Amino acid sequence: MSATVHVIGAGMAGLAASVRLAQTGRKVALYDAAGQAGGRCRSYFDETLGCRLDNGNHLLVSGNTAAMAYIAETNAAATFVTADIAAFPFLDLKSQERWSVRPTEGRVPWWLFVAGRRVAGTSALDYLDALKLTRAAATATISQTLDARRVIYERLWVPLAVAALNTEVEQASARLLGMIFAETFGRGGAGLHPLYPKEGLSESLVDPALAVIQAKGGSLRFGQRLRSLRFEGERVAALDFGRGELALDAEDSVVLAITAPVAKDLIPALDPPDAFRAIVNSHFKVETLPGQAYSFLGLVNGTADWIFLKPGVISTTTSAADRLVDRDAEVLAAALWKDIAQAYGLDPAKLPAHRVVKEKRATFACTPAQLLRRPKARTRWRNLVLAGDWTDTGWPATIEGAIRSGFTAAAALAA
Repeated sequence: MSATVHVIGAGMAGLAASVRLAQTGRKVALYDAAGQAGGRCRSYFDETLGCRLDNGNHLLVSGNTAAMAYIAETNAAATFVTADIAAFPFLDLKSQERWSVRPTEGRVPWWLFVAGRRVAGTSALDYLDALKLTRAAATATISQTLDARRVIYERLWVPLAVAALNTEVEQASARLLGMIFAETFGRGGAGLHPLYPKEGLSESLVDPALAVIQAKGGSLRFGQRLRSLRFEGERVAALDFGRGELALDAEDSVVLAITAPVAKDLIPALDPPDAFRAIVNSHFKVETLPGQAYSFLGLVNGTADWIFLKPGVISTTTSAADRLVDRDAEVLAAALWKDIAQAYGLDPAKLPAHRVVKEKRATFACTPAQLLRRPKARTRWRNLVLAGDWTDTGWPATIEGAIRSGFTAAAALAA
């Protein structure tokens, strides 16, 4: 009997590991406690709005190397719309000033010397802050490293940090933000073309992966929650899904691609990140969009951080949103719609049908202390590896980070 890799968790990390393993000829069994795959990155039919929604708003760009490899390996490129240019529009709701950050295509940052391509009110020299971030001490936060009185702080570093790290700048790692800026804007506009799923996250990032796994002989087992692992010496000997133990053959292995708290429950010896931050997403059903579908707008001084225009739906995202999660959903919806109305000249009193989704522990907090708690993929057990955006990927908890973790786990087993 051929060896099996048991992948526990069918979020982006587990899907990435499964696809990479299946593509290299490994027999994969993919499990998830839920009735479907995708985790925090999937689509569903919302009964209230009567349409399909994404359970979160995620922005991929052409320079997300792991995500682009995953899309290629799952033959999903045709399910995306890719923007022709790299452009990141913003609106300051307080001053009503608008601008668009538009990096030039090459790695040489010529765009910094063109006022119309920079953040409004900034100079080319302001962007030298990126060097301060990358050279910051490992314990330094963004607010400790940069001058909060400067325009670029409020209009670039805060929005970028909150969106990418899902952590407030007073607590977020300066060095990690510097790395993200270098890996994205530092590589030029060619790596910053936004990608939008034509239909939804499931149709682009989940369903194609499941099709590949099954086509390669893998099995999908939903509605199965792992209750415990039995260890014998240097290996995992059995898995327990509540229906009796599933004994592992000598050459079988396990990818644990679950959340940090669940991993801690299953393996008490782990010491993973244990501080988290919330994200609030909202969705408003509209008959006519106020702009082009498959577009977005960043907000400064709003309740929402980002607005996304999708066919039939206007969505918002607010990251590092612990201050909002306990507020009444209707009060939140009204505040978020007010931001949308102000941005697009709509009537703030005409609140459309809507859905507010709160994730209290959406991602781990990217603080210096929490980053030190991220474990490597390899464990002390020779047939067990870890995956998940909370592991040591070098990236924050994003789709790119989750996919990287899955690929790293697959490589660890291959080695």
